[in-house]
Amino acid sequence: MNKHLLLVAAAPLALIVPAAAAAAHAPMNADSAPTADEPTESQAPAREVFTTGVAKGRDPLDSATSTSVLKADEIEKLGARSLAEVLRNIPGIRTESSTGDGNSNYTIRGLPLASGGSKFMQIEEDGLPVLEFGDIFNLASDIFIRYDFNVGQIEAIRGGSASSFASNSPGGVINLISKTGDVEGGAIAVSTGLDYDHKRIDFDYGMKLSDTLRMHIGGYYRSGEGPRDIGFNAFKGGQLKFNVTKDFASGYVRLHAKWLDDRSPQYVPVPVKITGTNDNPDYASFANFDVRRDSMLSSNINTLVTRDGANNPAAYNTSDGMHALVKAVGLESQFDVAGWTITERFRYSDISGSTLRNQIYSLFSGAALPAPAGGAGGTLSYANGPNAGTVIANPATLNGNGIVGNMLLVRVNANALDNVSNDLRASRVWEVGGGKLTTTAGVYKSLQTIDTTWLYTNTFQEVLGGGRAALLNATSATGTPLTQDGYAAFGLNVTGAPGVYRRAYDVDYNVTAPYGSLNFHIGPVAIGGSVRYDIGKVRGRIFGSDLGGGRVGASPFDFNNDGVISPAEGRTDALPLTRPAPVNYDYDYVSYSTGINWRLAEPLAVFVRYSKGARAGADKILFTRSVSTTDGSLVEPGAAYDTVTQLEGGFKYRAANATLNVTGFLADTTDRNIQGGTGLEILRDYRAYGAEVEASYRTGPFSVTGGLTYTSAEIRSDSLNPAVNGNTPRHQPDFIYQVTPQYQSELATVGFNLVGTTSSYAQDTNGLKMPGFAVVNAFLQFRPVDRVQLMLNANNLFDTLGFYDIAQSAVPANGIGWGRAVNGRTVSTSLRFDF
Repeated sequence: MNKHLLLVAAAPLALIVPAAAAAAHAPMNADSAPTADEPTESQAPAREVFTTGVAKGRDPLDSATSTSVLKADEIEKLGARSLAEVLRNIPGIRTESSTGDGNSNYTIRGLPLASGGSKFMQIEEDGLPVLEFGDIFNLASDIFIRYDFNVGQIEAIRGGSASSFASNSPGGVINLISKTGDVEGGAIAVSTGLDYDHKRIDFDYGMKLSDTLRMHIGGYYRSGEGPRDIGFNAFKGGQLKFNVTKDFASGYVRLHAKWLDDRSPQYVPVPVKITGTNDNPDYASFANFDVRRDSMLSSNINTLVTRDGANNPAAYNTSDGMHALVKAVGLESQFDVAGWTITERFRYSDISGSTLRNQIYSLFSGAALPAPAGGAGGTLSYANGPNAGTVIANPATLNGNGIVGNMLLVRVNANALDNVSNDLRASRVWEVGGGKLTTTAGVYKSLQTIDTTWLYTNTFQEVLGGGRAALLNATSATGTPLTQDGYAAFGLNVTGAPGVYRRAYDVDYNVTAPYGSLNFHIGPVAIGGSVRYDIGKVRGRIFGSDLGGGRVGASPFDFNNDGVISPAEGRTDALPLTRPAPVNYDYDYVSYSTGINWRLAEPLAVFVRYSKGARAGADKILFTRSVSTTDGSLVEPGAAYDTVTQLEGGFKYRAANATLNVTGFLADTTDRNIQGGTGLEILRDYRAYGAEVEASYRTGPFSVTGGLTYTSAEIRSDSLNPAVNGNTPRHQPDFIYQVTPQYQSELATVGFNLVGTTSSYAQDTNGLKMPGFAVVNAFLQFRPVDRVQLMLNANNLFDTLGFYDIAQSAVPANGIGWGRAVNGRTVSTSLRFDF
């Protein structure tokens, strides 16, 4: 891969040198600004320009696309505790945002969300993807990107030309765009939680170093336990970003760099009391455990003991949580050369880290211990914590809830997720037949490494909030210890097949994608189309006993060095390192999009567009029937990617004090995947249709913005599980909505942000429902003097109970279930100084 990296790294330099030389003699041109729009008959100075997922930056009213923009000053008010909580305010986008700072789930317009991450939606940073695939197992792209003062705005394109102007993004693209120093000055802010432990400092500064040289620098550092009571300092780390831009007569060159080293906890499903009926269930917390504030993480569970990727004994600190390590450097340039606008973007990212989660496999009542926990006559005792060694006299009343967790304590090491991306494009506007024809040609190159190791262990644990839960030891009725220090096994130990899910991936994905577009704009009408040809080469190897072929995944080990292999030590998993399976296949597919936009009047435009795109399967098709474990080839050519076709149309209205955008959509999708939480392999066709509405209104000091998305989705066919055919996909509500009213004066701004969803099914079988809910996030900004702002923010002001995930498909007979709830109320305050 190093040879390829060198070639890609040289590409921007090869472009910059001759372009800069040409620019020295080029006259200044009104269209040579970095985000210049295609020339039109009307050059209104206040027009908007949208640049993500399109050939050139355009006024949205002149483009047949559905787009949204979130400005930095508005995002600040939302009270978002993570990037997912920011993005949930974009119409059409559904986020399951309760996992913490990463590994959240994202989708657009009812496209399937069978697993985690963002399969059909690409998250970009300054026009290039964070990771080529947004749903890498256990390591979604949002772990490795942060929203902070460096971001000037967030652009989102839904459907449309996203399928042909970015790879692996048939649903849409979310692009975090950095400030570049064109506005001088900066800010510093300190914030703290008032009812939870969180401290953070943010800063940014931009300045002009000369008439043609500018820079921007910014970042943050934070520390604290966070919004849930887990008993230790879980948020720790920060980010630093820098860019410097050299402006020329007809373009610019920009160098940018990023350093991210940040830890945060991953919140996964917790015990939930479920009663009532499937159609009208009642969800509540158990005694001494609040689903809104507690976690199965604990200060008493501070180490994960297992074998590492080389089968050596290892101990990992559970406070590592989701640990992101990113060192990135890039170059960007744009020049007008001989009538062509040439844009080059390049970035190399050295990405590594890890994730750790404490995941429920099953819950049982202490009154009826199953055989693995001692069975009838067996005993439980504390394995650690302040009561270590004490026998629990009556497990049925333990902590007032009598529940014991059969847990999977899981560590996933991201040994390398290195990504190299390069996007080179050239555009030119031609005078043709009284109109303007814009032609664009480009080539995209990406190299993505997936080098990861999965390390599962099995423990028993009490259900106790406040970060105080302890591990439990189990003893059989005959006095035989079944656990060791709370571990039932140093492996998965819940499937009956040793070594299952102890896996290692070492695979490289090489993507090359030439693309082009034509857009003809005459009078009020713009018609155009674009095409992209993705070529992928996948090479590498994978390890795991669940590849079959006689591979052995168990190897007992004496972890406590007492010379005896205990029952738990006898259930130790290992990787069959001498028996890798090759990965060796190629794929290719064509994406295209075509649309027409008619600007009926200065404030009003209508459009219609049809698109077809695809998304490569990446690691989700490894360890499945799609890839041969003998030679690494595809079992069938189409198994390498899934397709999305979309028909959309609507209108856009923009006046001085109001906007209204309405888009209807119809999407058909194929999906090969592994369903999150169940491990079920799926092979499905989906259909979704609906409409998204985005609106804003301002009168005097009062303003309101909002969005509403209606979606009707259906599993049209599942070749592996036909029983779900015709059902609504799990977690898919009919409506999601957002609204933010506010009142702003010179002295203060006050308002709230409401985000809500209607009910949805917990599972694809369409039995148990998750009720709809709405979360209110309130804000108050006070500006006592110039450049100083005090802010009070409440996230989930009314402490609403709502769920993004429930594991059960029906109300359980014993009332014991588990799910992932929104975080409870958290109130923070900040002091900001602008300079």
